[in-house]
This record gives sequence, structure tokens and C-alpha cells, in this order.
Amino acid sequence: MKRFACILLLLMGGMASFANTHTIKSPDGKLLVNVEEADGKLTYSVNYEGKQLLQPSLLGLKSDVGDYTQGLKVTDVRERKVSYSYTMTGTKASSKEYEANAVELVISAADAKRLMTLEMQVSNNDIAYRYHLEGAKTNDQDEPRRATILAEVSGFKFPANTTTFICPQIDGDHKGWMSTKPSYEEEYKADAPMEEKSKYGKGYTFPCLFHVGDDGWVLVSETGVGSNYCGSHLSDYDPSTGYTLSFPDMTEQHGLGSATPAIPLPGSTPWRTITLGNSLKPIVETTIPYDVVDEMYAPREVYKPGRYTWSWLIWQDGSINYEDQKEFVDLSATMGFEYCLVDNWWDTRIGRDKIEELSRYARSKGVSLMLWYNSNGYVNDAPQTPRNCMNTAIAREREMAWLEKIGVKGIKVDFFGGDKQQTMQLYEDILSDANRHGIQVVFHGCTLPRGWEKMYPNYVSSEAVLASENTYFNEHHAQQEGFELTMHPFCRNTVASMDWGGTIMNRFLSKDNKSRHKRYTTDTFEMAAAIMNQTSVQCICMQKSNLEELKPFQLDFLKAMPTTWDETRFIEGYPTKLAILARRHKDKWYVAGLNGENQTKTLTIQLPMFAGREVAYYTDAASAKGSPTTLEPIKKTVKVDKNGNAKVSLQALGGLIITDAMD
Repeated sequence: MKRFACILLLLMGGMASFANTHTIKSPDGKLLVNVEEADGKLTYSVNYEGKQLLQPSLLGLKSDVGDYTQGLKVTDVRERKVSYSYTMTGTKASSKEYEANAVELVISAADAKRLMTLEMQVSNNDIAYRYHLEGAKTNDQDEPRRATILAEVSGFKFPANTTTFICPQIDGDHKGWMSTKPSYEEEYKADAPMEEKSKYGKGYTFPCLFHVGDDGWVLVSETGVGSNYCGSHLSDYDPSTGYTLSFPDMTEQHGLGSATPAIPLPGSTPWRTITLGNSLKPIVETTIPYDVVDEMYAPREVYKPGRYTWSWLIWQDGSINYEDQKEFVDLSATMGFEYCLVDNWWDTRIGRDKIEELSRYARSKGVSLMLWYNSNGYVNDAPQTPRNCMNTAIAREREMAWLEKIGVKGIKVDFFGGDKQQTMQLYEDILSDANRHGIQVVFHGCTLPRGWEKMYPNYVSSEAVLASENTYFNEHHAQQEGFELTMHPFCRNTVASMDWGGTIMNRFLSKDNKSRHKRYTTDTFEMAAAIMNQTSVQCICMQKSNLEELKPFQLDFLKAMPTTWDETRFIEGYPTKLAILARRHKDKWYVAGLNGENQTKTLTIQLPMFAGREVAYYTDAASAKGSPTTLEPIKKTVKVDKNGNAKVSLQALGGLIITDAMD
């Protein structure tokens, strides 16, 4: 990753420059943020192209060194232009030119000895803001040098016509399996009214998507959360204040650890981010989670993207034996995949000596192993092993050194449950220690990653979603796969990499591919999902029998499919109903489409990157039977007209892929 920065500072001193209201415009002038000081309180409102998408909403925080929610005065204003470029791999864009107009409002509080600064950056379609508390000015021992943040009143008040696409937060009071909640694995509701109470009465997990009637869309999240703070979420809706930033529930992790974060002084909170526009395009294409954060350490090596096989999703615990895992290593080698994931119980059911042998065998085939771990110590009661290898520095160092020695290149760490600051410390410690040994990390049963792809260069992705394993466990979730995977490109997956857990190529959720419940989506849907779902190390959930069951062009596509992207463009869609986007890898474009509903859709889409060209078109054969399992994948060519128009059809719960015809 490279970053080149140029920041121009324009200072405006004194209260006179503030004049109670300060307007910050985006570089293109379409986005306006008005910050207002009135009656000792600070609020902000947001307009896009003349339409108000966020009504006056509170700003400020309470701490043990001062209450910065009332008795406030703006004592100084500093304006600046921010401009820099950076490159990175593993997300939706490999390079970015970031430009924003920024303001720093220096604020005094009636009962506080420390000044607080509100820093706000406004780019085209994005807002990021955070709070900064100043440090001690003397060597006086009574001067505070740390602060506990008791609450944030940061608010998000939307117009009355707003509907929501949000996921409920759950507390950690021994809820869920083996005390592993919250794990960001609850169900979304589409176009729900704001007044509807959250399922558990604990508000909503980030990110949160809002549809402001005909005026636009707003996505609210946060970024830059590591060991420096806790993870946050939104409260339930209050008609007077809207939504408010909330800290973790004290019941998380059996009540151990603080629900409130603490920072050294001087110190800052993470960034609160808002992405908005009159369409879904800026929501899908935003890079704000990465624009405002910095790399925390240098990568030890250039980490390799790729694809992996995973026996456990369909074959479950019974597959954790040497011979089955060797079969999946062979499958990865046959498909040209880079990795093979060995899931829980490997230390007891295979043994460490045999894992070393398996790793040697895999490397002889050009494949690297990834190994599963339980995160625990005291943080969960899950019995799966290896246990207690990731929870302390001494145990981690011993384990990471062994993994490096035997050539393992990735780990998947599971069952965290919670957003407390000490939990964020554990994530960061695992990542940092793994980097020293050249190991990439995937998290499951975990929180939302918040800027981590840039902050931690060996970080790959997180589950933090009601993922593919649930399609195996429960037929209801198999039926909901279309709904879920046309939701996440606009919400969960647009702010961070997502390990969905597997593009499933079995038509039935069983080893024999004949029994248990069926997969409700089509083959083309699943293949397109491998493009749609953003992560640099992608699971292709195949088994050996698929080599004979799938058509040659399907196998060829999966063998050649990239997992890193240089550019991402929104094409068409609506959350939970339809998602079509285009991704570019080097000079080659891939258009992926998913139909989230059980009805055929025919539409004309704009594909300027293919204007006037003949392209390869992967789709599903129409069927009178109406069952996706009867829809056969087909590959043909179509001509995109000179204006970039292409007429396409997506079968019920089906998909499409459009790419260069020569494939």
C-alpha cells in the first residue's frame, strides 16, 4: 500500500468566523453539511442537491473529564482541503484519489477543563467526523492524561418518510449458542418503518441503510475502530432525536470488561461515516471506510489473494479427517485454487503431526492450508478445538511460530461475540501477531470490520453476516439466500470485506447431492455471487463430484475467476430484490447480477465498458417448471449496442455474468 498526501490548511480564527452556523460543502458542491451552535448544543444537518436527507442531529460526547453535550461554545474554526492518493489490494478499488473539504471546530464546555475538537471531512457523497480531546498542557499531576468516554450523543435524524434496511443488535446475556452472541448474524428487514422497534430492544448493527422516500439513500457506519475504542451501533429510533450512537451491552462476554471505551489524552474517537446520494450508486461504490484511516503496520510480505475449498460447509464435522482433507487439497489443486481450509477439531481428529504432513502434501500440489481456531479463553463456551491458542500473547506466539514453520498461510478465528474495547484489542493482537509470521486472517462469529483491510494488511475478511452455513442448517435460510445476497452489496459488503462462507455448487445441501433440502438459487446465481461478494480470499464450496456434475464452461470460469478488483461500478438494483454491478480486474470487466426474487426479470442495462462489443453471457435456461434446481446454466454471446445498452434476463433466484467473449 502506498499513500501520498497533500493537505492544505486555511485557518480561520475566532468566534466571528463561526457565526453560529458553518457550512461545509463537498468538492463538487452537491453535498452541504450545516453545523450549528445554538443554546449551548451542537447539531448538524445534511442536504444533497437541495434535498434534506438528514435533519438537525446532535453532536457531542460525555466523558469523565467533561460533558461535551451542553454548555458548548465554538472558540475557533480551522478549515482545510484534504487531497491524497493511496493504493491497496483486496477491496473494491485498487487506487483512490481522495479529496475532501474539512473543518475543525474547537469547542469549550461549561464544566470541562479540556477543549474538544470536532473534525469533519466532506467529500463527494461522503461525510466522516470524529471527536478529539486535547492533552495536558502542564506537568501538573492533577492534569488528566486519559479519558473514559461515557456516552456519545452523535445522532442521525431522518425525515419522516424514511424506511430502513437494518439488522438488529442482540445483547450478550448468554444468548445464542454457547454464549457467542452478539456475532452480527441476525436477519435484515427490508423497507421497514423507523418507528418499528428492534427485535431485541438493543438497536441496530452497523452498517445501517436508509431510504429517504424519493429523495435519496443514506448509509451510516463507522471506521477506524481498533484497540483504541469499542465497536458501536445505533440505538432504537426516537421521534425527537432519531437514532443515536450506542456502546456495547455490558452483558457481552459474560459481563467481563468495560462497555465504555477509554482513550489516552490527547486522543480521538473513531470516525462516524455517512454515505448518501440520490441513487444507490454512491452507496455501492463508496471507499470512505478506507479513505480516512491509515495502515497500522507494514505487511511482512505480499499477501496472496485467491480461492479456497472447504469441506465443512456441506460435509460438516465428519469430514475432519486426514483422507477427506487430502481429497479437498487435491480438489483445490485440480481447480487451480490457492488454498484449502481445514475446519474445527483438526488438532484432535487429525492431530498436529498429520497436519504437518498434510501441509507438506498441499504445498507439493501448489496449495496452502488455512486452519480454523476458537478465539476463546473466557469469551465463549464453544467446545470446538483448537481452544486457548489465540487468547493470550504467549499462546499466540507459540502457535503462529508453528504455523509459519509448517507452511500454513492463513487462519480462520471464530466465536468472538461482542464489541467491547478489549474484544477489539484481541482482534488487533491476533492480526498483528499473525503478520509477524506471514499469515493472513479471516474472522467468523465476529464483529463488523471497520477499515481493517487498510489498517491491517494481512486482514482478509470477516463473516459478520447470517452466512452460507445457515443455508445448510435450515431450509428457511436456503430460501432466503436470494434475499440476503441482494441485500449485502448495498449494506454489509459495501463497507467491508465479507466472508459469506462459500459459493455453493451442490444443488442439494448434502454430500451425495441428492438428499436433504435443495439449494433454491441457480448455478449462475452462485457463480455470479462469487463476483458480487467482496473478499480477496474467496470460498468456492465445491466437492469432487462437482467436477463431473458441472458443465465445462462452469469449471473454466471458476478456475479463472479473480478475487481482487481495480474498480467497481453500480449498474442496477434494489436491496433484497436485485443487484447488478461491474468489477474490473486489470483490463477485464466482469458484470455480475443476482435476482433476489422468485420471478423472472427482463431489463435493459447500461454497460459502457462493453459498448459495441460481443461479450460472453452466462445465464440460466428458462424453465416451465419454475424450480431453480431445474434451470440449467448456459453460456452464449450477446452484442452490446454502440451506446452500451444490453437487454438481459434473470430467471427466478437466478443470476447473470457478462465478460469478455474470448473466455
